[in-house]
Amino acid sequence: MIKALQPPRPTGLIREARLVLEFPLLVLRSVELARQPRGHGEPVLVLPGYGAGDGSTAILKTYLRLLGYRVSGWHLGRSSGNVAELLPRVLRRILSMSRKSQQPVRVIGWSFGGYLAREAARERPEAIHQVITLGTPVVGGPKYTVAARAFHRRGVDLDAMAAEIESRNKVLLQTPVTAIYSRGDAFVAWEACIDHHGSNVEHVEVRTTHIGFGFSPEVFRIIAQRLANEVQVGPNPSPSKPSRRRH
Repeated sequence: MIKALQPPRPTGLIREARLVLEFPLLVLRSVELARQPRGHGEPVLVLPGYGAGDGSTAILKTYLRLLGYRVSGWHLGRSSGNVAELLPRVLRRILSMSRKSQQPVRVIGWSFGGYLAREAARERPEAIHQVITLGTPVVGGPKYTVAARAFHRRGVDLDAMAAEIESRNKVLLQTPVTAIYSRGDAFVAWEACIDHHGSNVEHVEVRTTHIGFGFSPEVFRIIAQRLANEVQVGPNPSPSKPSRRRH
Protein backbone atom coordinates (compact mmCIF):
# COMPACT_ATOMS: atom_id res chain seq x y z
CA MET A 1 0.00 0.00 0.00
CA ILE A 2 2.66 2.49 1.02
CA LYS A 3 4.86 1.69 -2.00
CA ALA A 4 1.91 2.33 -4.34
CA LEU A 5 1.39 5.84 -2.99
CA GLN A 6 2.43 8.81 -5.08
CA PRO A 7 2.39 12.55 -4.29
CA PRO A 8 -0.30 14.57 -6.10
CA ARG A 9 0.75 16.09 -9.41
CA PRO A 10 1.22 19.89 -9.35
CA THR A 11 -1.17 20.15 -12.30
CA GLY A 12 -3.95 19.06 -9.95
CA LEU A 13 -3.63 22.26 -7.92
CA ILE A 14 -6.16 23.89 -10.24
CA ARG A 15 -8.79 21.89 -8.34
CA GLU A 16 -8.07 24.00 -5.28
CA ALA A 17 -9.85 26.86 -7.05
CA ARG A 18 -13.05 25.16 -5.91
CA LEU A 19 -12.37 26.95 -2.62
CA VAL A 20 -14.41 29.88 -3.92
CA LEU A 21 -17.51 27.68 -3.77
CA GLU A 22 -17.11 27.00 -0.05
CA PHE A 23 -17.74 30.60 1.07
CA PRO A 24 -21.27 30.96 -0.37
CA LEU A 25 -22.09 27.46 0.90
CA LEU A 26 -20.93 28.48 4.36
CA VAL A 27 -23.39 31.40 4.27
CA LEU A 28 -26.23 29.31 2.82
CA ARG A 29 -25.84 26.67 5.52
CA SER A 30 -25.27 29.09 8.41
CA VAL A 31 -28.65 28.29 9.99
CA GLU A 32 -27.91 24.56 9.91
CA LEU A 33 -24.45 25.14 11.36
CA ALA A 34 -25.87 27.30 14.16
CA ARG A 35 -28.12 24.41 15.17
CA GLN A 36 -25.27 21.96 15.70
CA PRO A 37 -24.57 20.59 19.21
CA ARG A 38 -23.15 23.21 21.53
CA GLY A 39 -20.16 23.14 23.80
CA HIS A 40 -19.96 24.22 27.44
CA GLY A 41 -16.66 26.02 27.64
CA GLU A 42 -14.47 23.02 26.87
CA PRO A 43 -10.95 24.04 25.74
CA VAL A 44 -10.17 23.63 22.05
CA LEU A 45 -6.80 24.25 20.41
CA VAL A 46 -6.68 24.74 16.61
CA LEU A 47 -3.36 24.17 14.83
CA PRO A 48 -2.69 25.56 11.32
CA GLY A 49 -1.06 23.81 8.38
CA TYR A 50 2.46 24.07 7.04
CA GLY A 51 3.39 27.65 6.16
CA ALA A 52 0.20 29.05 7.68
CA GLY A 53 -0.63 30.84 10.92
CA ASP A 54 -3.61 31.45 13.16
CA GLY A 55 -5.24 33.70 10.56
CA SER A 56 -5.91 30.68 8.33
CA THR A 57 -8.11 29.09 10.98
CA ALA A 58 -9.92 32.29 12.03
CA ILE A 59 -13.31 31.33 10.57
CA LEU A 60 -13.27 27.88 12.14
CA LYS A 61 -12.25 29.28 15.53
CA THR A 62 -14.99 31.92 15.37
CA TYR A 63 -17.59 29.27 14.57
CA LEU A 64 -16.53 27.06 17.48
CA ARG A 65 -16.59 30.01 19.86
CA LEU A 66 -20.16 30.71 18.76
CA LEU A 67 -21.00 27.13 19.68
CA GLY A 68 -19.72 27.73 23.19
CA TYR A 69 -16.19 26.34 23.20
CA ARG A 70 -13.17 28.08 24.69
CA VAL A 71 -11.06 28.20 21.53
CA SER A 72 -7.45 29.19 21.09
CA GLY A 73 -4.91 29.32 18.30
CA TRP A 74 -1.35 28.25 18.82
CA HIS A 75 0.12 31.81 18.81
CA LEU A 76 3.38 30.67 17.19
CA GLY A 77 3.23 32.58 13.91
CA ARG A 78 3.58 30.78 10.58
CA SER A 79 4.26 27.06 10.78
CA SER A 80 7.83 26.23 9.77
CA GLY A 81 7.13 22.51 9.54
CA ASN A 82 9.96 21.81 11.98
CA VAL A 83 8.56 19.09 14.27
CA ALA A 84 11.51 19.12 16.69
CA GLU A 85 11.04 22.84 17.26
CA LEU A 86 7.25 23.07 17.25
CA LEU A 87 6.08 19.95 19.09
CA PRO A 88 7.52 20.94 22.51
CA ARG A 89 5.93 24.39 22.16
CA VAL A 90 2.57 22.91 21.20
CA LEU A 91 2.79 20.54 24.16
CA ARG A 92 3.47 23.43 26.53
CA ARG A 93 0.43 25.25 25.11
CA ILE A 94 -1.76 22.19 25.58
CA LEU A 95 -0.56 21.58 29.13
CA SER A 96 -1.15 25.23 30.03
CA MET A 97 -4.69 25.12 28.63
CA SER A 98 -5.39 21.85 30.43
CA ARG A 99 -4.19 23.21 33.77
CA LYS A 100 -6.22 26.40 33.47
CA SER A 101 -9.40 24.59 32.50
CA GLN A 102 -8.72 21.56 34.72
CA GLN A 103 -9.74 19.25 31.89
CA PRO A 104 -8.10 17.68 28.82
CA VAL A 105 -7.97 19.70 25.60
CA ARG A 106 -9.66 18.97 22.28
CA VAL A 107 -7.11 19.52 19.50
CA ILE A 108 -7.96 20.20 15.85
CA GLY A 109 -5.10 20.18 13.35
CA TRP A 110 -5.19 21.12 9.68
CA SER A 111 -2.70 19.20 7.52
CA PHE A 112 0.73 19.43 9.24
CA GLY A 113 -1.08 20.81 12.29
CA GLY A 114 -2.90 17.50 12.51
CA TYR A 115 0.41 15.67 12.57
CA LEU A 116 1.51 17.82 15.52
CA ALA A 117 -1.83 17.15 17.23
CA ARG A 118 -1.39 13.40 16.87
CA GLU A 119 2.20 13.47 18.12
CA ALA A 120 1.19 15.63 21.08
CA ALA A 121 -1.49 13.06 21.94
CA ARG A 122 1.10 10.29 21.62
CA GLU A 123 3.36 12.12 24.08
CA ARG A 124 0.76 13.32 26.61
CA PRO A 125 -2.52 11.40 26.17
CA GLU A 126 -3.78 12.43 29.60
CA ALA A 127 -3.86 16.10 28.53
CA ILE A 128 -5.79 15.60 25.28
CA HIS A 129 -9.44 14.54 25.15
CA GLN A 130 -9.62 13.99 21.40
CA VAL A 131 -7.91 14.87 18.13
CA ILE A 132 -9.53 15.92 14.84
CA THR A 133 -7.31 16.09 11.77
CA LEU A 134 -8.09 17.79 8.46
CA GLY A 135 -6.27 16.47 5.41
CA THR A 136 -3.36 15.27 7.53
CA PRO A 137 -0.79 12.90 6.03
CA VAL A 138 -0.15 10.20 8.64
CA VAL A 139 1.91 8.14 6.18
CA GLY A 140 5.19 9.44 4.79
CA GLY A 141 5.06 13.01 6.08
CA PRO A 142 5.73 15.32 3.11
CA LYS A 143 6.66 12.36 0.86
CA TYR A 144 3.10 12.02 -0.44
CA THR A 145 2.28 15.70 -0.67
CA VAL A 146 2.62 18.14 -3.54
CA ALA A 147 5.58 19.65 -1.66
CA ALA A 148 7.60 16.43 -1.98
CA ARG A 149 9.57 17.67 -5.00
CA ALA A 150 10.55 20.88 -3.21
CA PHE A 151 11.76 18.92 -0.17
CA HIS A 152 13.74 16.61 -2.44
CA ARG A 153 15.43 19.55 -4.16
CA ARG A 154 16.47 20.86 -0.74
CA GLY A 155 18.22 17.57 -0.06
CA VAL A 156 15.72 16.25 2.49
CA ASP A 157 15.78 12.45 2.77
CA LEU A 158 12.05 11.78 2.43
CA ASP A 159 12.46 8.01 2.69
CA ALA A 160 14.23 8.33 6.05
CA MET A 161 11.55 10.73 7.27
CA ALA A 162 8.79 8.35 6.14
CA ALA A 163 10.49 5.45 7.92
CA GLU A 164 10.72 7.44 11.16
CA ILE A 165 7.03 8.35 10.95
CA GLU A 166 6.11 4.72 10.29
CA SER A 167 8.10 3.69 13.37
CA ARG A 168 6.32 6.27 15.54
CA ASN A 169 2.93 5.18 14.22
CA LYS A 170 3.53 1.73 15.69
CA VAL A 171 3.20 3.33 19.14
CA LEU A 172 -0.58 3.31 19.11
CA LEU A 173 -2.54 6.41 20.03
CA GLN A 174 -4.71 6.12 23.14
CA THR A 175 -6.59 9.31 22.30
CA PRO A 176 -9.65 9.06 20.01
CA VAL A 177 -8.94 10.52 16.56
CA THR A 178 -11.31 11.65 13.82
CA ALA A 179 -9.40 11.87 10.53
CA ILE A 180 -11.26 13.93 7.94
CA TYR A 181 -9.95 13.57 4.40
CA SER A 182 -10.94 14.24 0.80
CA ARG A 183 -10.17 12.56 -2.51
CA GLY A 184 -10.35 16.04 -4.03
CA ASP A 185 -7.31 17.12 -1.99
CA ALA A 186 -4.68 18.38 -4.44
CA PHE A 187 -2.00 18.93 -1.77
CA VAL A 188 -1.99 15.60 0.09
CA ALA A 189 -2.60 12.15 -1.37
CA TRP A 190 -5.81 11.05 0.35
CA GLU A 191 -4.44 7.53 0.87
CA ALA A 192 -1.70 9.02 3.07
CA CYS A 193 -4.42 10.29 5.44
CA ILE A 194 -5.53 6.76 6.34
CA ASP A 195 -4.17 5.40 9.62
CA HIS A 196 -3.74 1.64 9.23
CA HIS A 197 -2.24 1.21 12.70
CA GLY A 198 -4.62 2.85 15.14
CA SER A 199 -7.78 1.09 16.35
CA ASN A 200 -9.09 4.30 17.89
CA VAL A 201 -9.34 6.23 14.63
CA GLU A 202 -12.48 7.16 12.70
CA HIS A 203 -11.95 8.11 9.06
CA VAL A 204 -14.51 10.47 7.53
CA GLU A 205 -14.48 11.28 3.83
CA VAL A 206 -15.76 14.68 2.66
CA ARG A 207 -15.98 16.48 -0.66
CA THR A 208 -13.74 19.52 -0.53
CA THR A 209 -10.24 20.70 -1.41
CA HIS A 210 -7.21 20.89 0.85
CA ILE A 211 -7.61 24.63 1.36
CA GLY A 212 -11.36 24.11 1.66
CA PHE A 213 -11.01 22.14 4.90
CA GLY A 214 -10.86 25.44 6.77
CA PHE A 215 -14.02 26.85 5.18
CA SER A 216 -16.25 23.90 4.30
CA PRO A 217 -19.68 23.80 5.98
CA GLU A 218 -19.59 20.01 5.67
CA VAL A 219 -16.34 19.89 7.61
CA PHE A 220 -17.58 22.40 10.18
CA ARG A 221 -20.69 20.28 10.83
CA ILE A 222 -18.64 17.13 11.32
CA ILE A 223 -16.27 18.91 13.70
CA ALA A 224 -19.17 20.28 15.76
CA GLN A 225 -20.75 16.84 16.04
CA ARG A 226 -17.52 15.07 16.93
CA LEU A 227 -16.59 17.64 19.55
CA ALA A 228 -19.97 17.20 21.22
CA ASN A 229 -20.20 13.42 20.97
CA GLU A 230 -17.25 11.08 20.94
CA VAL A 231 -17.83 8.43 18.27
CA GLN A 232 -16.89 4.90 19.25
CA VAL A 233 -14.83 3.28 16.51
CA GLY A 234 -13.68 -0.28 16.07
CA PRO A 235 -10.46 -1.73 14.70
CA ASN A 236 -9.37 -0.51 11.29
CA PRO A 237 -10.00 -2.96 8.47
CA SER A 238 -7.31 -4.16 6.09
CA PRO A 239 -5.24 -1.49 4.27
CA SER A 240 -7.08 -2.21 1.03
CA LYS A 241 -10.35 -1.11 2.64
CA PRO A 242 -9.78 1.99 4.79
CA SER A 243 -12.41 2.74 7.40
CA ARG A 244 -14.37 5.74 6.29
CA ARG A 245 -17.73 7.44 6.41
CA ARG A 246 -19.06 9.63 3.65
CA HIS A 247 -20.75 12.93 4.44
